Amino acid sequence: MKTYAHETCLIEKLVCSRCNKTYSPLLINTFSPCCNKPLLVRYNLRLPLSRNRIDQKENSMWRYAELLPVFDKKNIVSLGEGMTPILALHKLASKTPLQSILLKDEAHNPTGSFKARGLSMAVSKAKELGIDRLIIPTAGNAGGALAAYCAKAGMQCTVVMPEHTPALFKTECRLFGAEVILVRGLINDCAKKVDEIKKQENWFDVSTLKEPYRLEGKKTMGYEIAEQLDWQLPDVVVYPAGGGTGLIGIWKAFQEMLQLGWIQEPLPKMIAVQSANCASLVAAIIDPVSWKETFSPRPSIANGLAVPFPFGMELMLEIIHESKGEAVTVSENEIINGIKEVAETEGILLSPEGSAAWQGVKKLLQERKLSESDKVLFLNTGSGYKYLESLIGQL
Repeated sequence: MKTYAHETCLIEKLVCSRCNKTYSPLLINTFSPCCNKPLLVRYNLRLPLSRNRIDQKENSMWRYAELLPVFDKKNIVSLGEGMTPILALHKLASKTPLQSILLKDEAHNPTGSFKARGLSMAVSKAKELGIDRLIIPTAGNAGGALAAYCAKAGMQCTVVMPEHTPALFKTECRLFGAEVILVRGLINDCAKKVDEIKKQENWFDVSTLKEPYRLEGKKTMGYEIAEQLDWQLPDVVVYPAGGGTGLIGIWKAFQEMLQLGWIQEPLPKMIAVQSANCASLVAAIIDPVSWKETFSPRPSIANGLAVPFPFGMELMLEIIHESKGEAVTVSENEIINGIKEVAETEGILLSPEGSAAWQGVKKLLQERKLSESDKVLFLNTGSGYKYLESLIGQL
Protein backbone atom coordinates (compact mmCIF):
# COMPACT_ATOMS: atom_id res chain seq x y z
CA MET A 1 0.00 0.00 0.00
CA LYS A 2 1.40 3.36 -1.03
CA THR A 3 2.05 5.95 1.67
CA TYR A 4 1.25 9.48 0.53
CA ALA A 5 4.03 11.00 2.60
CA HIS A 6 4.61 14.75 2.38
CA GLU A 7 6.38 17.14 4.68
CA THR A 8 3.70 16.81 7.34
CA CYS A 9 1.92 13.44 7.26
CA LEU A 10 2.09 9.70 6.67
CA ILE A 11 -1.45 9.09 5.45
CA GLU A 12 -1.92 5.74 3.71
CA LYS A 13 -5.61 5.34 2.90
CA LEU A 14 -9.19 5.94 3.93
CA VAL A 15 -11.20 2.90 5.02
CA CYS A 16 -14.89 2.18 5.49
CA SER A 17 -15.51 1.76 9.21
CA ARG A 18 -17.73 -1.27 8.57
CA CYS A 19 -16.18 -3.32 5.74
CA ASN A 20 -12.66 -1.81 5.49
CA LYS A 21 -12.95 -1.07 1.77
CA THR A 22 -10.26 1.46 0.90
CA TYR A 23 -10.55 4.89 -0.72
CA SER A 24 -7.94 7.37 -1.96
CA PRO A 25 -7.02 10.26 0.34
CA LEU A 26 -6.20 12.32 -2.76
CA LEU A 27 -9.87 12.61 -3.73
CA ILE A 28 -12.78 14.44 -2.13
CA ASN A 29 -14.59 11.96 0.12
CA THR A 30 -17.62 12.11 2.38
CA PHE A 31 -18.74 8.82 3.98
CA SER A 32 -18.29 5.38 2.47
CA PRO A 33 -20.51 4.71 -0.57
CA CYS A 34 -20.13 0.96 0.01
CA CYS A 35 -21.84 0.83 3.43
CA ASN A 36 -22.95 4.43 4.06
CA LYS A 37 -20.73 4.52 7.16
CA PRO A 38 -17.96 6.87 8.37
CA LEU A 39 -14.62 6.79 6.60
CA LEU A 40 -11.52 6.53 8.82
CA VAL A 41 -8.03 7.81 8.02
CA ARG A 42 -5.25 5.24 8.26
CA TYR A 43 -1.54 6.06 8.46
CA ASN A 44 1.60 4.03 7.84
CA LEU A 45 2.38 3.27 11.46
CA ARG A 46 4.82 0.53 10.47
CA LEU A 47 7.42 3.22 9.91
CA PRO A 48 9.56 4.01 12.96
CA LEU A 49 8.16 7.18 14.46
CA SER A 50 9.53 8.30 17.80
CA ARG A 51 7.74 10.50 20.32
CA ASN A 52 10.73 12.80 19.83
CA ARG A 53 9.27 13.71 16.43
CA ILE A 54 6.53 15.71 18.13
CA ASP A 55 7.09 19.37 17.33
CA GLN A 56 7.69 20.78 20.80
CA LYS A 57 7.85 24.33 19.43
CA GLU A 58 4.24 24.08 18.21
CA ASN A 59 1.88 24.80 21.09
CA SER A 60 -1.25 23.60 19.31
CA MET A 61 -2.75 20.33 18.09
CA TRP A 62 -0.59 20.69 14.98
CA ARG A 63 2.43 19.49 16.98
CA TYR A 64 1.24 16.02 15.87
CA ALA A 65 1.25 16.99 12.17
CA GLU A 66 2.84 13.73 10.96
CA LEU A 67 -0.16 11.86 12.34
CA LEU A 68 -2.70 14.25 10.85
CA PRO A 69 -4.08 14.23 7.29
CA VAL A 70 -2.96 17.59 5.85
CA PHE A 71 -0.20 17.06 3.26
CA ASP A 72 1.12 20.62 3.01
CA LYS A 73 1.51 22.96 5.99
CA LYS A 74 0.51 25.90 3.76
CA ASN A 75 -3.06 24.58 3.89
CA ILE A 76 -3.35 24.56 7.68
CA VAL A 77 -6.04 26.95 8.94
CA SER A 78 -5.35 27.45 12.62
CA LEU A 79 -6.41 29.78 15.42
CA GLY A 80 -4.18 28.07 17.99
CA GLU A 81 -6.50 25.18 18.88
CA GLY A 82 -5.47 22.35 21.17
CA MET A 83 -2.94 21.87 23.98
CA THR A 84 -5.66 22.58 26.51
CA PRO A 85 -4.74 22.02 30.17
CA ILE A 86 -5.32 18.97 32.32
CA LEU A 87 -6.25 20.17 35.80
CA ALA A 88 -6.11 18.18 39.04
CA LEU A 89 -9.37 18.80 40.93
CA HIS A 90 -8.14 18.18 44.47
CA LYS A 91 -11.12 19.76 46.25
CA LEU A 92 -13.66 17.74 44.28
CA ALA A 93 -11.62 14.58 44.79
CA SER A 94 -11.62 15.17 48.55
CA LYS A 95 -15.42 14.89 48.50
CA THR A 96 -15.18 11.40 46.97
CA PRO A 97 -13.34 8.13 47.72
CA LEU A 98 -11.10 8.77 44.67
CA GLN A 99 -7.48 9.75 45.14
CA SER A 100 -7.32 11.60 41.84
CA ILE A 101 -9.78 13.39 39.55
CA LEU A 102 -8.42 15.08 36.43
CA LEU A 103 -10.17 17.49 34.07
CA LYS A 104 -9.17 18.03 30.45
CA ASP A 105 -10.61 21.51 29.91
CA GLU A 106 -11.51 22.18 26.28
CA ALA A 107 -12.96 25.59 27.16
CA HIS A 108 -9.48 26.98 26.44
CA ASN A 109 -9.86 26.45 22.68
CA PRO A 110 -10.15 29.53 20.41
CA THR A 111 -13.92 29.32 19.87
CA GLY A 112 -14.59 28.16 23.42
CA SER A 113 -15.07 24.45 22.75
CA PHE A 114 -13.46 21.26 21.48
CA LYS A 115 -15.25 21.81 18.17
CA ALA A 116 -12.35 24.10 17.22
CA ARG A 117 -10.13 21.04 16.79
CA GLY A 118 -12.38 19.20 14.35
CA LEU A 119 -13.33 22.26 12.35
CA SER A 120 -9.75 23.52 12.07
CA MET A 121 -8.93 20.13 10.54
CA ALA A 122 -11.99 19.97 8.29
CA VAL A 123 -11.46 23.50 6.94
CA SER A 124 -7.72 22.86 6.44
CA LYS A 125 -8.42 19.70 4.46
CA ALA A 126 -11.20 21.41 2.49
CA LYS A 127 -8.72 24.13 1.52
CA GLU A 128 -6.22 21.48 0.41
CA LEU A 129 -8.89 19.76 -1.70
CA GLY A 130 -10.09 23.00 -3.32
CA ILE A 131 -13.44 23.19 -1.49
CA ASP A 132 -14.65 26.68 -0.54
CA ARG A 133 -18.34 26.38 0.42
CA LEU A 134 -19.06 24.55 3.67
CA ILE A 135 -22.35 23.79 5.42
CA ILE A 136 -23.07 22.21 8.79
CA PRO A 137 -26.01 21.21 11.00
CA THR A 138 -25.19 22.17 14.56
CA ALA A 139 -26.49 22.34 18.12
CA GLY A 140 -24.37 25.48 18.64
CA ASN A 141 -20.61 25.21 19.18
CA ALA A 142 -19.75 23.40 15.94
CA GLY A 143 -21.47 26.12 13.93
CA GLY A 144 -19.52 28.85 15.68
CA ALA A 145 -16.26 26.99 15.12
CA LEU A 146 -16.92 26.35 11.43
CA ALA A 147 -17.89 29.99 10.94
CA ALA A 148 -14.66 31.17 12.58
CA TYR A 149 -12.38 28.90 10.57
CA CYS A 150 -14.19 29.65 7.32
CA ALA A 151 -13.71 33.36 8.04
CA LYS A 152 -9.99 32.73 8.59
CA ALA A 153 -9.77 30.72 5.36
CA GLY A 154 -11.92 33.08 3.26
CA MET A 155 -14.58 30.41 2.64
CA GLN A 156 -18.36 30.65 2.49
CA CYS A 157 -20.20 29.13 5.46
CA THR A 158 -23.81 28.19 6.12
CA VAL A 159 -24.90 27.05 9.57
CA VAL A 160 -28.20 25.25 10.19
CA MET A 161 -29.27 25.12 13.84
CA PRO A 162 -32.42 24.49 15.92
CA GLU A 163 -34.50 27.62 16.38
CA HIS A 164 -34.45 27.11 20.18
CA THR A 165 -30.64 27.40 20.23
CA PRO A 166 -29.57 30.20 22.62
CA ALA A 167 -29.11 33.54 20.87
CA LEU A 168 -25.41 33.70 21.75
CA PHE A 169 -24.61 30.85 19.35
CA LYS A 170 -26.60 32.44 16.53
CA THR A 171 -24.89 35.79 17.07
CA GLU A 172 -21.46 34.13 17.17
CA CYS A 173 -21.98 32.58 13.74
CA ARG A 174 -23.30 35.81 12.22
CA LEU A 175 -20.34 37.79 13.58
CA PHE A 176 -18.01 35.49 11.68
CA GLY A 177 -20.00 36.16 8.50
CA ALA A 178 -21.89 32.88 8.26
CA GLU A 179 -25.41 32.51 6.96
CA VAL A 180 -27.60 31.13 9.77
CA ILE A 181 -30.69 29.06 8.97
CA LEU A 182 -33.02 28.13 11.83
CA VAL A 183 -35.04 24.90 11.90
CA ARG A 184 -37.76 23.66 14.22
CA GLY A 185 -36.62 20.49 15.98
CA LEU A 186 -33.26 18.96 16.94
CA ILE A 187 -29.99 18.50 15.08
CA ASN A 188 -31.35 15.56 13.07
CA ASP A 189 -33.97 17.94 11.64
CA CYS A 190 -31.17 20.37 10.80
CA ALA A 191 -29.37 17.57 8.99
CA LYS A 192 -32.47 17.01 6.84
CA LYS A 193 -32.46 20.70 5.94
CA VAL A 194 -28.78 20.49 5.00
CA ASP A 195 -29.60 17.57 2.69
CA GLU A 196 -32.31 19.67 1.03
CA ILE A 197 -29.93 22.57 0.47
CA LYS A 198 -27.21 20.30 -0.95
CA LYS A 199 -29.63 19.01 -3.58
CA GLN A 200 -30.21 22.57 -4.79
CA GLU A 201 -26.75 24.12 -4.38
CA ASN A 202 -23.10 23.02 -4.36
CA TRP A 203 -22.18 22.91 -0.66
CA PHE A 204 -19.78 20.51 1.08
CA ASP A 205 -21.31 18.97 4.20
CA VAL A 206 -19.05 18.78 7.26
CA SER A 207 -21.62 17.05 9.47
CA THR A 208 -20.28 14.84 12.26
CA LEU A 209 -18.49 11.81 10.70
CA LYS A 210 -19.95 12.50 7.24
CA GLU A 211 -16.47 13.47 6.08
CA PRO A 212 -13.25 11.82 7.33
CA TYR A 213 -11.33 14.73 8.80
CA ARG A 214 -13.15 16.33 11.73
CA LEU A 215 -12.43 13.09 13.59
CA GLU A 216 -8.70 13.59 13.02
CA GLY A 217 -8.82 16.95 14.75
CA LYS A 218 -10.76 15.53 17.68
CA LYS A 219 -8.32 12.63 18.12
CA THR A 220 -5.62 15.08 19.17
CA MET A 221 -7.30 15.20 22.58
CA GLY A 222 -6.12 11.61 23.00
CA TYR A 223 -2.56 12.42 21.99
CA GLU A 224 -2.50 15.35 24.41
CA ILE A 225 -3.88 13.28 27.29
CA ALA A 226 -1.03 10.80 26.81
CA GLU A 227 1.70 13.40 26.38
CA GLN A 228 0.51 15.63 29.24
CA LEU A 229 0.37 12.65 31.61
CA ASP A 230 3.90 11.56 30.65
CA TRP A 231 2.54 8.69 28.51
CA GLN A 232 0.74 7.05 31.45
CA LEU A 233 -2.95 6.96 30.57
CA PRO A 234 -5.73 7.27 33.16
CA ASP A 235 -7.68 4.19 34.16
CA VAL A 236 -11.02 5.71 33.15
CA VAL A 237 -11.94 8.42 30.62
CA VAL A 238 -15.41 9.93 31.06
CA TYR A 239 -16.74 11.74 28.02
CA PRO A 240 -20.04 13.57 27.30
CA ALA A 241 -21.17 11.92 24.07
CA GLY A 242 -23.63 13.42 21.60
CA GLY A 243 -22.46 12.70 18.07
CA GLY A 244 -19.56 10.84 19.63
CA THR A 245 -16.71 12.18 17.50
CA GLY A 246 -14.60 13.02 20.54
CA LEU A 247 -15.07 9.60 22.11
CA ILE A 248 -14.23 7.88 18.82
CA GLY A 249 -11.29 10.20 18.18
CA ILE A 250 -9.69 9.74 21.59
CA TRP A 251 -9.91 5.95 21.24
CA LYS A 252 -8.45 6.17 17.72
CA ALA A 253 -5.51 8.13 19.12
CA PHE A 254 -4.95 5.52 21.84
CA GLN A 255 -4.97 2.74 19.24
CA GLU A 256 -2.50 4.59 17.01
CA MET A 257 -0.12 5.31 19.90
CA LEU A 258 -0.32 1.69 21.00
CA GLN A 259 0.70 0.59 17.50
CA LEU A 260 3.56 3.11 17.51
CA GLY A 261 4.77 1.87 20.88
CA TRP A 262 4.23 5.27 22.50
CA ILE A 263 1.96 3.84 25.21
CA GLN A 264 1.34 0.44 26.75
CA GLU A 265 -1.79 -1.54 27.57
CA PRO A 266 -4.16 -1.61 29.35
CA LEU A 267 -6.09 1.22 27.74
CA PRO A 268 -8.64 3.20 29.76
CA LYS A 269 -12.27 2.24 30.14
CA MET A 270 -14.26 4.65 27.99
CA ILE A 271 -17.42 5.96 29.64
CA ALA A 272 -20.00 7.81 27.54
CA VAL A 273 -22.34 10.15 29.43
CA GLN A 274 -25.61 11.34 27.93
CA SER A 275 -28.55 13.47 28.95
CA ALA A 276 -31.56 11.40 29.98
CA ASN A 277 -33.53 13.64 27.60
CA CYS A 278 -31.63 12.28 24.59
CA ALA A 279 -29.82 9.07 25.54
CA SER A 280 -29.66 7.40 22.13
CA LEU A 281 -26.56 5.37 22.98
CA VAL A 282 -28.13 3.96 26.13
CA ALA A 283 -31.30 3.15 24.17
CA ALA A 284 -29.25 1.28 21.55
CA ILE A 285 -27.47 -0.76 24.21
CA ILE A 286 -30.75 -1.73 25.89
CA ASP A 287 -32.59 -2.50 22.64
CA PRO A 288 -30.14 -2.93 19.75
CA VAL A 289 -32.78 -4.03 17.23
CA SER A 290 -35.65 -1.60 17.52
CA TRP A 291 -34.44 1.34 19.63
CA LYS A 292 -35.03 3.83 16.82
CA GLU A 293 -38.74 2.97 16.68
CA THR A 294 -39.29 3.54 20.40
CA PHE A 295 -36.84 6.40 21.02
CA SER A 296 -38.38 9.79 21.94
CA PRO A 297 -35.65 12.45 22.06
CA ARG A 298 -36.12 15.82 23.77
CA PRO A 299 -33.97 18.98 23.88
CA SER A 300 -31.37 19.33 26.64
CA ILE A 301 -29.70 22.27 28.32
CA ALA A 302 -26.57 20.44 27.14
CA ASN A 303 -27.14 21.33 23.48
CA GLY A 304 -24.29 19.13 22.30
CA LEU A 305 -25.85 16.02 23.84
CA ALA A 306 -29.16 16.42 21.99
CA VAL A 307 -28.18 14.18 19.07
CA PRO A 308 -31.00 11.67 18.58
CA PHE A 309 -29.56 9.42 15.84
CA PRO A 310 -25.75 9.75 15.73
CA PHE A 311 -24.09 8.68 12.50
CA GLY A 312 -21.25 7.13 14.50
CA MET A 313 -23.44 4.92 16.70
CA GLU A 314 -21.76 1.66 15.63
CA LEU A 315 -18.31 3.04 16.35
CA MET A 316 -19.34 4.27 19.80
CA LEU A 317 -20.84 0.89 20.69
CA GLU A 318 -17.66 -0.87 19.53
CA ILE A 319 -15.47 1.38 21.69
CA ILE A 320 -17.58 0.88 24.79
CA HIS A 321 -17.40 -2.87 24.24
CA GLU A 322 -13.66 -2.99 23.43
CA SER A 323 -12.69 -0.81 26.40
CA LYS A 324 -15.04 -2.57 28.83
CA GLY A 325 -16.71 0.77 29.37
CA GLU A 326 -20.37 1.75 29.48
CA ALA A 327 -22.90 4.50 28.87
CA VAL A 328 -24.67 6.35 31.69
CA THR A 329 -27.35 9.02 31.79
CA VAL A 330 -27.83 12.11 33.93
CA SER A 331 -30.89 14.29 34.38
CA GLU A 332 -31.24 17.96 33.48
CA ASN A 333 -31.33 18.86 37.18
CA GLU A 334 -28.14 16.90 37.77
CA ILE A 335 -26.45 18.78 34.94
CA ILE A 336 -27.44 22.15 36.41
CA ASN A 337 -26.42 21.11 39.93
CA GLY A 338 -23.08 19.88 38.65
CA ILE A 339 -22.30 23.25 37.07
CA LYS A 340 -22.97 24.96 40.40
CA GLU A 341 -21.02 22.39 42.42
CA VAL A 342 -17.85 22.59 40.34
CA ALA A 343 -18.03 26.37 40.07
CA GLU A 344 -18.33 26.76 43.85
CA THR A 345 -15.73 24.08 44.64
CA GLU A 346 -13.04 24.57 42.00
CA GLY A 347 -13.76 27.98 40.45
CA ILE A 348 -14.32 26.42 37.02
CA LEU A 349 -17.45 27.11 35.01
CA LEU A 350 -18.21 23.90 33.16
CA SER A 351 -20.39 23.68 30.10
CA PRO A 352 -23.55 21.62 30.62
CA GLU A 353 -21.87 18.83 28.67
CA GLY A 354 -18.84 18.96 30.96
CA SER A 355 -21.11 18.95 33.98
CA ALA A 356 -22.84 15.86 32.59
CA ALA A 357 -19.43 14.14 32.46
CA TRP A 358 -18.74 15.11 36.08
CA GLN A 359 -22.11 13.80 37.18
CA GLY A 360 -21.32 10.63 35.25
CA VAL A 361 -18.24 10.18 37.46
CA LYS A 362 -20.46 10.52 40.52
CA LYS A 363 -22.93 7.97 39.12
CA LEU A 364 -20.12 5.46 38.63
CA LEU A 365 -19.04 6.04 42.22
CA GLN A 366 -22.57 5.57 43.53
CA GLU A 367 -22.85 2.30 41.62
CA ARG A 368 -19.41 1.18 42.93
CA LYS A 369 -18.01 0.92 39.41
CA LEU A 370 -14.88 2.87 40.31
CA SER A 371 -12.23 1.91 42.83
CA GLU A 372 -10.41 4.35 45.10
CA SER A 373 -7.14 3.80 43.24
CA ASP A 374 -8.60 4.58 39.80
CA LYS A 375 -7.14 7.61 38.06
CA VAL A 376 -10.20 9.21 36.47
CA LEU A 377 -10.15 11.88 33.79
CA PHE A 378 -13.28 13.62 32.53
CA LEU A 379 -13.62 16.18 29.78
CA ASN A 380 -15.24 19.58 29.76
CA THR A 381 -15.97 20.08 26.09
CA GLY A 382 -16.75 23.80 26.17
CA SER A 383 -16.88 27.03 28.07
CA GLY A 384 -19.71 27.46 30.56
CA TYR A 385 -19.68 31.18 29.78
CA LYS A 386 -21.32 30.46 26.42
CA TYR A 387 -24.29 28.91 28.25
CA LEU A 388 -25.03 31.62 30.82
CA GLU A 389 -28.14 32.66 28.89
CA SER A 390 -29.50 29.12 29.30
CA LEU A 391 -28.74 29.09 33.02
CA ILE A 392 -30.63 32.28 33.88
CA GLY A 393 -33.43 31.32 36.26
CA GLN A 394 -32.14 27.74 36.60
CA LEU A 395 -29.99 28.22 39.71
